[in-house]
Amino acid sequence: MNKNSRLVYSTETGRVKETAPEAAVPQGDGIVRIRRETSGRNGKGVTTISGIPMTEADLKNLAKQLKQLCGTGGAVKDGIIEIQGDNREKLKAELEKRGYTVKLAGG
Repeated sequence: MNKNSRLVYSTETGRVKETAPEAAVPQGDGIVRIRRETSGRNGKGVTTISGIPMTEADLKNLAKQLKQLCGTGGAVKDGIIEIQGDNREKLKAELEKRGYTVKLAGG
């Protein structure tokens, strides 16, 4: 048998599906950084939050709560929460209340 081949279907068990490993929590320096960015967004500013040690599902849940707090939209991309508009002070106060060490980064 070729070692590059793998079992896709078995008559005993049906379709064989490989399970993906659990998503690991990214490890950082323990500091949550909040920045205001406009690059690549046609001058529209967004507030980005990075460095939160959570899984992707937990980040999406937190992003939803933060978007509701600010009354704006946003997204989670590559472990970074993006909130539309300049809401750094509101977000800093909320994240400090939740027990994170927060720094305002950038201009």
